[in-house]
Amino acid sequence: MKRTGFTTVPDKPHYWLADARTPACLVDGAVGGPADFEGLVRLDIEIRDGRVARLAPPGSAPAEAIQLRGGLVWPGFVDIHTHLDKGHIWPRSPNPDGSFLGAASATASDRGAHWTAEDVRRRMEFGLQCAYAQGTVAVRTHLDSLAPQAEISWPVFRAVRDAWAGRIDVQASSIMVIDAFAQPEGERLADIVAESGGLLGCVTRLNGGAHDALPAGFLDLLERFFQLAMDRHLDLDLHVDESGDGGARALIEIARMAVRLGFKGRIQCGHCCSLAVQDEAFVDATLRAARDAGIAIVSLPMCNMYLQGRTAGQTPRWRGVTLLHELKGAGLDVSIASDNCRDPFYAFGDHDMLEVVTQATRIAHLDHPIGDWPKAFTAVPASVMGLPAQGRLKAGAPADLVLLSARFMSEMLSRSQADRVVLRAGRQIDTSLPDYRLLDGLVGAA
Repeated sequence: MKRTGFTTVPDKPHYWLADARTPACLVDGAVGGPADFEGLVRLDIEIRDGRVARLAPPGSAPAEAIQLRGGLVWPGFVDIHTHLDKGHIWPRSPNPDGSFLGAASATASDRGAHWTAEDVRRRMEFGLQCAYAQGTVAVRTHLDSLAPQAEISWPVFRAVRDAWAGRIDVQASSIMVIDAFAQPEGERLADIVAESGGLLGCVTRLNGGAHDALPAGFLDLLERFFQLAMDRHLDLDLHVDESGDGGARALIEIARMAVRLGFKGRIQCGHCCSLAVQDEAFVDATLRAARDAGIAIVSLPMCNMYLQGRTAGQTPRWRGVTLLHELKGAGLDVSIASDNCRDPFYAFGDHDMLEVVTQATRIAHLDHPIGDWPKAFTAVPASVMGLPAQGRLKAGAPADLVLLSARFMSEMLSRSQADRVVLRAGRQIDTSLPDYRLLDGLVGAA
């Protein structure tokens, strides 16, 4: 049976959604009165030929409009940091102790034993099916690219991206330890990324190591990485300082390197956890350097809360989340995304950005006031991904919307929105999720 949600949207080219609420920060232009105490505005929405034709003050819709009774409307979500190629391997390769190094070891073993093109493709497709059904319109996935995996996974990515065109915009960035870029495989990977229309990405640690004090020769490795990207006009997306070690200080060096080399592309840095344990003077210097370099930041609070501060028999002493409020306050573009899903780096998750909104709000205190934090899951990552038509409610944009029965942020953040309605090009889609049993032949049942 198809799951369709709390209301039914007619399958016709023209209709209205009446009496909706939406975060004011996501609305392009004024539509009526002031925002309420949760930052929400009321409006009516006209849909015509798969696009938002008009955002109008409440009371503008005709009598036959679909009555949302104050329910929330969001633009489709943008998940800018995922790992679709790792997804759902937990049943066959669990993390033995929940640690970062345990995750890296379990993933490497699983990759060497199982990651054929068919295995990667089926798990990537499963993840995209989950994301699509729950209202995500764009995804950026990192692809494990240490040889020989790059020659397997990047052709799979290209095929999956093309197959999902028109449903989800799929981008990819490489992920490989930074010292591997000093080897011939680094140049080969950069060529593959360029041929695939991807982004060049690395982790700011050495093979087999953790995110701790920067190793000798790090700046030379970083410059090599930048130069490979510059020679091919590639944007960058890096995993940075993913630990609570005060010696992990790659972010400021990335910013300085970008400025020194005159890098013209886009840079996004993910995690940046160790910034939260630095002294105030170093934090201020890092924020200024990152702003000057135009670096965008993405935080992955669910995954980092799972991995960081984990010691057997001990309650975690910190949540592993970077300085989101300070980064945003310094003028940097800040996104929040899902990261790993049912793999050794995060045992849970369902590719559901609405869960990310809920959990991130609780974990990082993105409330009182909520303000414009809804943009971190929509408009900001859409801009960073170069997708100006997504992430906002505006006339002329595709009618890719998520309708909720919840009327207020407090309701949305308090109860599962499993009855959501998802519109793509103005048409209501089946929101049934794929059965985990579809992957039993790949990963087992337990």
